[in-house]
Amino acid sequence: MAGSRLEKFGTVFTRVRDLMRSGVIQDTPTWYEVFKAFPPKKDPVYVKPQYGFYKKDEFVADIFYEEDKIRAKFYEMYGTGPRLLDLSKSNYTSACQRFLETYSRLESLGELDMSALFEETGKILLAEGLVLRRKGAPVVSSEYRDPVLEFKLTDMLAEQQSGSAAEKQ
Repeated sequence: MAGSRLEKFGTVFTRVRDLMRSGVIQDTPTWYEVFKAFPPKKDPVYVKPQYGFYKKDEFVADIFYEEDKIRAKFYEMYGTGPRLLDLSKSNYTSACQRFLETYSRLESLGELDMSALFEETGKILLAEGLVLRRKGAPVVSSEYRDPVLEFKLTDMLAEQQSGSAAEKQ
């Protein structure tokens, strides 16, 4: 019992009593004689704590805020955003949080419906420099693709080498 610190295996009094009997403790603690002379009326017994703060027949309602719906739609449409969450900075705001703040600001004006408001928020964040890509969408849409990007690297190198060979001659 000396190795056990749990009170369910014995009270402090019984553990100290047993340690004194075995000779581990030579000096009697001051409180020991008082406790022995005046024991408590009810022996201190370990009672297992009860888990469950409500009765089984009680219903606990789910808590949802309006902004949770907007967050869910954001994550469904854009995923986690353009970069990972940086929890090392205390003042860091995620792409979703910036989206939510802008959405709330536009919603307070009360001019647009939900889908148009969602699109306008994305446009405003794009103007602020936050690029949001829809899930499954190509990185660069084909209609805005620059023709320079269509060149192959081997073609560019061959063209460059032929140009440098022509300059040497």
